[in-house]
Amino acid sequence: MDAGSLSSSGTLKTRSRYPLQEQFIQRKSSKENLDRFIPNRSAMDFDYAHYMLTEGNKGKENPDVCSPSREAYRKQLAESLNMNRTRILAFKNKPPAPLDLIPHEMSTYTHDNKPAKPKRFIPQSSEKTLDAPDIVDDYYLNLLDWGSANVLAIALGSTVYLWDARNGSTSELVTVDDEDGPVTSVSWAPDGRHIAVGLNNSEVQLWDTSSNRQLRTLRGGHRQRVGSLAWNNHILTSGGMDGRIVNNDVRIRSHVVETYSGHEQEVCGLKWSASGSQLASGGNDNLLYIWDRATASSNSATQWLHRLEDHTSAVKALAWCPFQGNLLASGGGSGDRCIKFWNTHTGACLNSIDTGSQVCSLLWNKNERELLSSHGFTQNQLTLWKYPSMVKMAELNGHTSRVLFMAQSPDGCTVASAAADETLRFWNVFGAPEAASKAAPKARAEPFSNVNRIR
Repeated sequence: MDAGSLSSSGTLKTRSRYPLQEQFIQRKSSKENLDRFIPNRSAMDFDYAHYMLTEGNKGKENPDVCSPSREAYRKQLAESLNMNRTRILAFKNKPPAPLDLIPHEMSTYTHDNKPAKPKRFIPQSSEKTLDAPDIVDDYYLNLLDWGSANVLAIALGSTVYLWDARNGSTSELVTVDDEDGPVTSVSWAPDGRHIAVGLNNSEVQLWDTSSNRQLRTLRGGHRQRVGSLAWNNHILTSGGMDGRIVNNDVRIRSHVVETYSGHEQEVCGLKWSASGSQLASGGNDNLLYIWDRATASSNSATQWLHRLEDHTSAVKALAWCPFQGNLLASGGGSGDRCIKFWNTHTGACLNSIDTGSQVCSLLWNKNERELLSSHGFTQNQLTLWKYPSMVKMAELNGHTSRVLFMAQSPDGCTVASAAADETLRFWNVFGAPEAASKAAPKARAEPFSNVNRIR
């Protein structure tokens, strides 16, 4: 069992900072400490320098020994051997000598057919940092999500804030009553306009962010807090502390259409595959389940497709691979520390990597074969892995407490991370590939088209 909430109940502390206010860090001027000059030894000729200091000036010191003919001979020899130099210390490299070992025609042909790939640059620091006061330090919750309309939602205590990435503006969506809060999960619908808000009182609220109004409240699916949410078109799947997983059809009044029973403790991770055919769920019982949507039943609890018991701690971090539909990555808590890869058709574990620290969240790069993980004790870092070798490409440090939540921008380039240190950081870790500049695909059909504020 992983460390849970440090402030999930009781009175929240008084805010000392304005939510989502940008932090400005004092940086040293690049013009400081420019009085130090270090000679470039590779550009120096020490043999010539030694000659000039010892033998080169003997003729000038004793003019009787140096005849005019000998002096003329010395100058001609110096010109031939490129010895007419006056600088001994050098602060720049020598210009490279021209070298054309390959015919021009052949080199042109080679470059045209095999263009050099630019070297990948991964910034080691966050490009923006926002304050996130009162964020609940609870490993089992899911308090951050980035919608398809490029608006990021974050729950701070009992309030849900929206941060528009297009202009940097911040707005408050809802503040729930103390007896209902704090907010325990947030999840954007595929259309980027509607959002689901899970509460500590077992209810789920549905909001239209364009008009800033509540559409309905989903009740009766759970008996305890709702810590995880996942959308599959018009189906909103919720996971609770009671171990239940519920499929809610948000278009109809009797919204509970299917249930999944298997977890014995809190469901803290939920992710639908891109095709919507499989659901992965992770729980505080150290179990990972794969559910098949085709076998879901409205009359009885659905039987799982795979029950996976390899993790030895809570399974919260889940991520479906964008380039291989049946590949799932999962991460274990502080007693496990492993990232595991699964073939969800067969249930086979393909690989397991011990990261050395609590795995809080996982995200795939949409444009390259890379995986990003966020961690808790001891380094509280983000780690970028090359798949499938799982070689570390970079470690991103900056957070001073465990990095509980991550969310990815719609273009797949920027990652937002929220940590228990009450900061929200933005990382340009996945770069800006050509694919990101293309027009974004249209959002799926609006899941609330038939809803008229059902309560």
